[in-house]
Amino acid sequence: VGESGSGKTTVGLTLVRLHQATAGRALFHGQDLIGMSAKAFHAYKKRIQIIFQNPYASLNPRFTVEQILTEPMLLHGIGQDAGQRRRLAQDLLDKVGLPAGALAKYPHEFSGGQRQRIAIARCLTLKPEVLICDESVSALDVSVQAQV
Repeated sequence: VGESGSGKTTVGLTLVRLHQATAGRALFHGQDLIGMSAKAFHAYKKRIQIIFQNPYASLNPRFTVEQILTEPMLLHGIGQDAGQRRRLAQDLLDKVGLPAGALAKYPHEFSGGQRQRIAIARCLTLKPEVLICDESVSALDVSVQAQV
């Protein structure tokens, strides 16, 4: 929490190692996220996720929603096969208030609020222990904010 320009986004991006820290430590279960090797940090990618503020920039426009949601599962060994990953993706869409038919569509076919719900569902695919929210519901209307 802080005013505009205070570094909230920078801290979040640094914790998930999308920005490189210049100094300091960030401990998670006794492990320094900043100091560990990229190989060692791979195991933490599943445990710590970030929901970005801008849903227009955070979704791959060449992927369908199904690909957006199932790719992290595939990379981290979640689900026994493509069918199970698809069912998990449908469940996540339901949790964020989007119909299962959204799986076949591309990001440009959705409003900003719907895109943000897709981004939220993507982060939840890995069932993270820590979810960093960078003004993640600011693009949503008040009723959808309450639902999320």
